[in-house]
Amino acid sequence: MIGAGAWGTAIANLRAKAGDPVTIWAFEPDVVRDINERHRNEMFFPDAPLHQSLRATENLAEALDGAAVVVSAAPSHAVRKVMTAAAPSLVRGALVVSASKGLEMAGLKRITEVLAEVLPAGTGVVALSGPTFAREVYEDQPTACAAAGEQGAACQAQRAMSAARFRVYTNDDVIGVELGGALKNVIAIAAGILEGLGLGNNPRAALITRGLAEITRLGVAMGAQPLTFAGLAGMGDLVLTACGPLSRNRSLGVALGQGQALEQIMAGRHSVAEGVGTARAAVELGARVGVEMPIATEVMRVLFEGKPARAAIGDLMDRALKSEAPA
Repeated sequence: MIGAGAWGTAIANLRAKAGDPVTIWAFEPDVVRDINERHRNEMFFPDAPLHQSLRATENLAEALDGAAVVVSAAPSHAVRKVMTAAAPSLVRGALVVSASKGLEMAGLKRITEVLAEVLPAGTGVVALSGPTFAREVYEDQPTACAAAGEQGAACQAQRAMSAARFRVYTNDDVIGVELGGALKNVIAIAAGILEGLGLGNNPRAALITRGLAEITRLGVAMGAQPLTFAGLAGMGDLVLTACGPLSRNRSLGVALGQGQALEQIMAGRHSVAEGVGTARAAVELGARVGVEMPIATEVMRVLFEGKPARAAIGDLMDRALKSEAPA
């Protein structure tokens, strides 16, 4: 397991409980000591005793020694650097499962595209995404997600990652699965803003529905299959992240809606809210492929240009009237 944030820790603990020998790599020495000595990760995953067999290391080569399956769970902005350093230590024929839900800002690349550039030629790479709060996976709550990639690699990931209460479906639409997992975070920030402003269920339902349409338009323009966005990595993950109280992106939006500045919110967090960077990336991707992204644009303006949230909502509601069905 490469990355000891909440999601990486939850997956590592899941596999350790299933009987796999798991080593988790962490950048922070304090996290390594905490996992090895106290079987905890209080920095990123507090109040969660970890399986006794799980061990941690700061050494990438040690973490990858003999590993047939490698889960890449670093934040999206760090994936290139971390996995470039990891590449020389990969076992020949290892499967790499990407569990990072975001985009690389430089070049606006999906994470599997980044991995394809830095890993040895022929390495199997699969994207894992879906409605998966780390805390609920840790609690063994029934969870389903999608493993997207070439059929053989996706099936291998499905077998490797599935557990009694963690059901993995295969999908051949890597573009759609990755974009769904990344872009839903932008809509979740918007949903949090609505809540922070004290608005109700009507605006949230409208936002989620139109947000899904926006994500789908962009995804299809980039080569994704439209039905993917009605599945686990699309609608499933969007509903969870926009409505669930454990969502980091939604909680960031709540704070914005309550009047806190982005810098103030980010200063008090260890964990990453991927939707912040993805909002800007989504707008740039839309411009690149000629797709209108009104919600992402307003989220970006609230985040980075100081636009008042109520003004952003007003501008969305005042847009020219049109058909719900795409032209």
